Amino acid sequence: MSFKIDRGLFKYDFIDHHAILCVPVDADVKEIRKRYLQIARRLHPDSNLTESAAQKQLGNEFLSKLVNPAYEKLTNDRTRTEYIIILSQIGKRLVQESTSVTLNTDLGKQLAQAPNLDHFYKSAIAKLAQTQYDSLEQVLQVIAQVSELNLVYLMRSAGKSSTAPPPHAQPKVQSDTPHPDTAKNTPPAPAPAPPKEDSVIEQYVRRAQSLIDKNQFAQAKVELQDALKLEPKNSRCHSLIAMVYLKQNQLKMAKIHFDNALKLDPHDETALQWKPKIDKALGQQHGDHKVTSSPNNKDKQPDKSGSGGLFGGLFGGKKK
Repeated sequence: MSFKIDRGLFKYDFIDHHAILCVPVDADVKEIRKRYLQIARRLHPDSNLTESAAQKQLGNEFLSKLVNPAYEKLTNDRTRTEYIIILSQIGKRLVQESTSVTLNTDLGKQLAQAPNLDHFYKSAIAKLAQTQYDSLEQVLQVIAQVSELNLVYLMRSAGKSSTAPPPHAQPKVQSDTPHPDTAKNTPPAPAPAPPKEDSVIEQYVRRAQSLIDKNQFAQAKVELQDALKLEPKNSRCHSLIAMVYLKQNQLKMAKIHFDNALKLDPHDETALQWKPKIDKALGQQHGDHKVTSSPNNKDKQPDKSGSGGLFGGLFGGKKK
């Protein structure tokens, strides 16, 4: 049986595992496990002794095709991290496309206007969870409703985090009657130029730089990869993602992007500073492999005790 949902986050070719389990998008693993066990007890064929064979079969399909995969996705460290990053990207996309987002449910429309976003959202999710799998015929509609709440919550949350700073102070209004000593020689003041809006690429770069400053390198890399998809010949993006790879001790990838940055901008200061150091480190690494491969140089193996490796050498300390 095919379970097709075309509302909420599902409209964006995205499987909303939080909606399937009816938990908030910021739920922790403990909360997710507790909710999963509740649903599993409800849907397991052995728990539904009074239902028909068709109902048991439908419940089992929901469990195996929707609920179990959602639980596995949200409790595995690696897949959960990737999934949360994608959710963050969708939230930013929704902010940009907010004028074209259509809401179908009253709850979704109310959440879009609710003054207390977090309270309304989590209360609505908790209420829907109480009866989500009571009527198996209505399960997909409830999942769609929850996913629409998730969509609105992500859009409003991302909108708050990317709120523009207050506009620049307006210039003082000059008097219509200038001082008699300067009236003849003073030209009228030019109109102030409107503030320049950041380009999409600059927004990606700004977010990436902020994430790098917080040592959130995986998220920063996602931002810069998205930027390079839009503008593959942006030297600054290549230079910045090279620094991310360097921080992660992926020297070969860092070298590739620094090379690209210098091809596009031979004066890129970051690439000019770090590429020679990476070339030297990679050369030493290659030399170390040659030394250790010789049976006559057993006492000349590279020192691995507390040196911090190549990363530590480049940044002057141990990798943290």
